[in-house]
Amino acid sequence: MVVFAGQSSAQAPARKNRRKEKKKAPSTSHAAEMAVDSALKSETRRIAIPPHRMTPLKKEWINVFGPLTEILGLQVRMNVQRKCVEARTSKATKDIGALQKGADFVKAFALGFDVNDAIALLRLDDLYLDSFEIKDVKTLHGDHLSRAIGRIAGQDGKTKFTIENASRTRIVLADTKIHIMGSFQNIKVARDAIVSLILGSPPGKVYAGLRTVSSRMRQRAL
Repeated sequence: MVVFAGQSSAQAPARKNRRKEKKKAPSTSHAAEMAVDSALKSETRRIAIPPHRMTPLKKEWINVFGPLTEILGLQVRMNVQRKCVEARTSKATKDIGALQKGADFVKAFALGFDVNDAIALLRLDDLYLDSFEIKDVKTLHGDHLSRAIGRIAGQDGKTKFTIENASRTRIVLADTKIHIMGSFQNIKVARDAIVSLILGSPPGKVYAGLRTVSSRMRQRAL
């Protein structure tokens, strides 16, 4: 061991050890990357697909599979026997929330949303899914229930489209279940309109309310 002038033999190894300690200490960014990697390693998700949506899933599989692998970097496969889509993280997965986004995207398709609408869940962070049943609002049976569903849809789907355009949401009517996709505020606007129709409000009155709310939303956006 060489000892420089003014340095004792005891000081030399101590400084050498300190240099080693500095090298061993990982940087904050590296530590964060390691934490993300460890979190992504074993994450897997299985999303159930209703039997009546399996055929549409097979037809649209390329359009469902593509965004999950290209945008989120997930590994995905369709399990026909279990009627589900299985997704897991891989080395290409960068976002720690990618698996949840992917699950929401597949769930939206399973509920009946168009792939082109559901893909917005992968690109935007403030979109959500909300589901409820007509019986949650009012207990209806027979013809009364059918008329309530008809009021929500409207002739040739006109009422549903009007609510979607005014509230900037997407709506799926699945028998007595209603699914809405949009931002938290917009979902509330659409839901309030649908609830009014279920309770028996005339479509004209609901349209007027939607126009008022829609104009307020546009003013806030300016």
